[in-house]
Amino acid sequence: MKLHFSKAQLNDLDTIMTIETAGFTPQEAATRTCMASRITNYPDTFIVARAGGTIVGYVVGPATDQPTITDDLFSTSQPNRPDDPYIAVLSLAVSPRHRHQNVGSQLLEQLTQIARTQNRQAITLTCLQRLIPFTNIKAFKMKVVLPLLMLAKSGTTWLKRCSTDSLPQLIRDSDVGATPGRFR
Repeated sequence: MKLHFSKAQLNDLDTIMTIETAGFTPQEAATRTCMASRITNYPDTFIVARAGGTIVGYVVGPATDQPTITDDLFSTSQPNRPDDPYIAVLSLAVSPRHRHQNVGSQLLEQLTQIARTQNRQAITLTCLQRLIPFTNIKAFKMKVVLPLLMLAKSGTTWLKRCSTDSLPQLIRDSDVGATPGRFR
């Protein structure tokens, strides 16, 4: 499947929300208002993937000065600051019909290219435990030049990978500044 990548637009919101609610529980899914604010405030780091003109997935990650994702990133959006060293992936979602076709990996690669262009130091990504295998995709790891910091929800513990070559380290929720169970 050939994909075309572009910046999200407000007129993409209905499709983005359909994909968001298909990929996350109601407690995890971003609200329509939050997603519209992200489109407006993160125009350079909210990327949609299209196949045949139809949106099949998206990734959104604001620039931040924090190396880990904090709750405030999910509830408020401010325009990206050029000097912030990190990009925090808030949502990466693919339509159910297009999963397992490398769409998510290609979206992360697009965001990685943007991060390199913007001279960011790292990308931070959180995921649910059931999605950890996705973050271990060998092809993605081999392409990433930026350090990748991954936090995975595991009960009241987060799994943190500081780079693709390091061993996982367990850290407490208080160490990352996020509330357990609060993702969206």
